Amino acid sequence: MKKAIALIVAAGRGHRFGGPLAKQYLELNGAPVLRHSILAFQKHPGVSAVRVVIHPDDLGLYQKAVQGLGLHDPVTGGASRQDSVRLGLERLAPDVPEFVLIHDAARPFIGSDVIDRVLAGLETEICVIPALPLTDTIKRIRDGYVIATEDRSELCRVQTPQGFHFRSILKAHRQTAGQNFTDDAAICESVGLAVLQVAGDVANLKITTQEDMNVGDPPGTPFETRTGSGFDVHRFKSGNQVVLCGVQVPHSHALAGHSDADVGLHALTDALLGAIGEGDIGHFFPPSDDQWRGAPSDLFVRHAVDLIAVRGGRIINVDVTLICEAPKIGPHRLVMKDRVADILGICKSRVNVKATTTESLGFTGRGEGIAAQASVNVEIPVAE
Repeated sequence: MKKAIALIVAAGRGHRFGGPLAKQYLELNGAPVLRHSILAFQKHPGVSAVRVVIHPDDLGLYQKAVQGLGLHDPVTGGASRQDSVRLGLERLAPDVPEFVLIHDAARPFIGSDVIDRVLAGLETEICVIPALPLTDTIKRIRDGYVIATEDRSELCRVQTPQGFHFRSILKAHRQTAGQNFTDDAAICESVGLAVLQVAGDVANLKITTQEDMNVGDPPGTPFETRTGSGFDVHRFKSGNQVVLCGVQVPHSHALAGHSDADVGLHALTDALLGAIGEGDIGHFFPPSDDQWRGAPSDLFVRHAVDLIAVRGGRIINVDVTLICEAPKIGPHRLVMKDRVADILGICKSRVNVKATTTESLGFTGRGEGIAAQASVNVEIPVAE
């Protein structure tokens, strides 16, 4: 597999969009727009790494948006999009990737098929862009009046990611530094490089105005509701606290487990994975792997949330039941609810955490450990 790095440009201010927050950090389907864009490339087998260019004022927003994704530090952008891309390319230069895919953060619906076509084009061409033919009649307007009707047969709408042989696009950017090109293919054109067009995708929308956020989903996408369930058990061991639903609770014992043994979040992870048919927690985080020893279980939940987001899905609600004689859950229940909502990135009204006992029956009744069960509802695009 050839080495391709995705460079996502997220340094813009979105003046046409308006509002106090740059559009790439607004929530869409339960996650920031930028996160959707990043995940699309992280899951693609032809992309070896993702790097993001951001505005220097957005570091806090960026860190929150990419939490748990394991990215390198972001690149600080420049005064224009062209400057920002060049700075991103310069940061990638020491790694010398073979290909680079330059993508606008405000296109969160990028599909793997478009990435496939761009990468395939790069096998034979230096510059490749996805584009769609124009279907509307194009008029040239001056002072409010039509002065000409354009021939649309050779016109198209250009999208991203635009793909390039890395050395060629870096050299082109260096040659044109300080100019004002609106996309990277235009830079290639200006230095005499041929640009191949491959098919784009009508679902690959660019969010430009606040009305675009109302789309929420690619046009024509039918959704269905899926239900998932999870169950987990951990025995007690010596210690002085347990971790339940992301909250440390004082107790006479701790819970035994390879990670932090958060039985509530483990059950929730399995429920989320079950709703989208992705197996269970052990498939992604096997206890035989030492990197997960003592790991906080919110990492597992966030991974399941990301898998749902990649599929264009959203979490409707979750319900977690903790089963134990002790510790008492009631005093901590609301804190647990808040914590779960924060991990999932959904409002608290969509989360429920409760507890019950087994009336002194079974291993939980004997005080040997804690069990948990979880159920979730997820809305997800209908599979073909």
